[in-house]
Amino acid sequence: MITPSQQQSAAEFGSEGSDEERALFFNRELSWIAFNRRVLEEAFDQTHPLLERVKFLAIFANNLDEFFMIRVAGLQRQLYERVVERPPDGMTAFSQLNEIRAALLPLLKEQMDCWHQQVMPQLVESGIHIHPHASLSADQQGALRIRFEQEIFPVLTPLAFDTSHPFPFISNLSLSLAIMVEDPEEGECFARLKIPVGLFPRLIEFVPQQSTKNLQNGGEHHYVLLEDLIAANLDLLFPGLRVVAAYPFRVTRNADLEIEEDDASDLMTAIEESMEMRRVGSPVRIEMDRRMPEAICSMVVRHLGISPDMIYRLDEPIGMADLMMLAGLNRPDLQDPPFHPSIPPSLSHDQPIFPVIQRGDLMLYHPYDSFGPVITFLKQAATDPAVLAIKMTLYRVGANSPIVDALMEARENGKQVTALIELKARFDEENNIGWARALERAGVHVVYGLVGIKVHAKVCLVVRREKRGIARYIHLGTGNYNAGTSRVYTDIGLMTARNKIGADISDLFNFLTGYARITSYRKLLVAPVTIRDGILRRIEREIARHQEHGDGYIAFKLNALVDRACILALYRASQAGVRIDLQVRGICCLRPGLPGISETITVTSIVGRFLEHARIYYFRNGGDEEVLVGSADLMPRNLDRRVEILFPIQDPRLLAAIVGEILKVHLRDTAKARKLLPDGTYCRVLPEDGDAPFDTQQWMIDHRGAWYPPMERDEVLQNFSPLSGPPPAGAGSVRTKRKGKR
Repeated sequence: MITPSQQQSAAEFGSEGSDEERALFFNRELSWIAFNRRVLEEAFDQTHPLLERVKFLAIFANNLDEFFMIRVAGLQRQLYERVVERPPDGMTAFSQLNEIRAALLPLLKEQMDCWHQQVMPQLVESGIHIHPHASLSADQQGALRIRFEQEIFPVLTPLAFDTSHPFPFISNLSLSLAIMVEDPEEGECFARLKIPVGLFPRLIEFVPQQSTKNLQNGGEHHYVLLEDLIAANLDLLFPGLRVVAAYPFRVTRNADLEIEEDDASDLMTAIEESMEMRRVGSPVRIEMDRRMPEAICSMVVRHLGISPDMIYRLDEPIGMADLMMLAGLNRPDLQDPPFHPSIPPSLSHDQPIFPVIQRGDLMLYHPYDSFGPVITFLKQAATDPAVLAIKMTLYRVGANSPIVDALMEARENGKQVTALIELKARFDEENNIGWARALERAGVHVVYGLVGIKVHAKVCLVVRREKRGIARYIHLGTGNYNAGTSRVYTDIGLMTARNKIGADISDLFNFLTGYARITSYRKLLVAPVTIRDGILRRIEREIARHQEHGDGYIAFKLNALVDRACILALYRASQAGVRIDLQVRGICCLRPGLPGISETITVTSIVGRFLEHARIYYFRNGGDEEVLVGSADLMPRNLDRRVEILFPIQDPRLLAAIVGEILKVHLRDTAKARKLLPDGTYCRVLPEDGDAPFDTQQWMIDHRGAWYPPMERDEVLQNFSPLSGPPPAGAGSVRTKRKGKR
């Protein structure tokens, strides 16, 4: 319950960090856990094909791994260093760690219940079996033992630990067996064995002598867990001893290691050294088989030097992110139906792309639109004799990148090519270092980023000599230049030849690669200089408009809303009566629906087949609508410690398409959307009585191209057979329902 004094604090925005103000914010870490709970809920959702549910279980587990490596590790470091600074919600590091554990324990139980009670039995019914080794026939065990001896045994190295053997180092995310053996002379002995996941699949497939089913869609699949196979054959590793027991466990270490960039003579070398340090960072979590005896558990914990609250006892399998391999099976009957991304007809032929862009701005909405035109943009630039230079930022490039290939080809053809590769892109450092070296060998000017700040903006500039003079062609996006993720992330890309945007991009690259102090741009908002102030000014403008005319409206679609100043500004707008729709996929620290504070604010989140990744900022502005799109979420790290871009949609047709065919349609979802309640919980958004659930992502698949110009749109849509009908005629009201126990 918000007290009158808290309402007054929200209205007056009194002293930062006061108890009244702290009550207005959700904790960032707990909000992230709520997001990952929504991911887990998708694994329970029977409307998803079975292997897609396995995928969500794997994503949930992978998300948790990164959460512990970065966020929990940071809180533990704050506790160790006695940091007194608190987040806007006021929670200490100690309180956050306790709340995180309390929130995660029931989630982990739900994860295991989902796997063992729902997903695994349905996998068996579908002909996908993960067998306990002990349940196999003698012939099957014998065949696997031969395979084990020939392939796996030679790479295994058991490491003893006792008074004469030091405890072996366990690297980050390594799956291990804690083994108890009995020596006739020494008695009980202990060893650790690393499970070579990566060298071998986590699930070892075998062909049984007889198959009980003959499935037409991919046939049967039979697996045994790698650690289970190894544990069943430990006698080969400990000859002359009796293997008493073996239990899997896994250590997670701090991977958020700071790079002393100011002291580094070579940034690439410093990054490489930090990557090695990530492997050996301090432990932050240990996952243990629930069956492991307390004596063995205590011994491992003592040697690792961790506290009991870092221990998580789980049913097998530990490290469920590895189950992602099942999602790639050739079983189309158990997977989302594929679809062919659309291509705007104006770009679908082998015609030069630059005259098309010159005629008017082009927008692509991935994955519903193909990423192909972006690749074509670079490939044509690489071979076009009129192109003089290409400048580009690369954050997460991916493997086998056609984008990088095009840049190297451009250099071979004599173009001036500059690539800013952000080496500090977390967990992509090794890949980016490899591409940086390849581009340097090709003669590309490679810039590694800026000291103390990450370059997260997604921008490509092509400079071309034409009859009318030098022309600049620009691609701006909300997502990475990564053909792989473009198939699963929803992102917006804009191709334009507008002069003022081109001039802004030239200024930006001068700042990124040389020396330039730029405090304002013509059309762009650029962090860390102008994005926060630009967003705040527009919120205040909407407040003033509403106070005069009563028609204020703001709608944001983004990944995270954490920034204190932006949240307080949205509270001010709500108190003034401005209606605000926020769709925040992940972390949201704003409390909607508080009486007298945020009554006009609605927050929803969509977690579905695709990762909602586009950032759209809409201001009605009295009918002179403004839409900003770009790479930045409203988080302190994005606004203060990254180079980000928000760009305006100036073409009235594209602006109307983003508002009408993308933003409003997403806000009407009643199939995958959840609504954030004032207490921090989420509930399903349900359709009106008698209405079918409206699945935004499915509608986008069925109506891809709806955001094209009318003639192109009609040409594309006539090739599809929409299944889900048009979006609802009006926003209307939505019913919500709390998620009950499963």
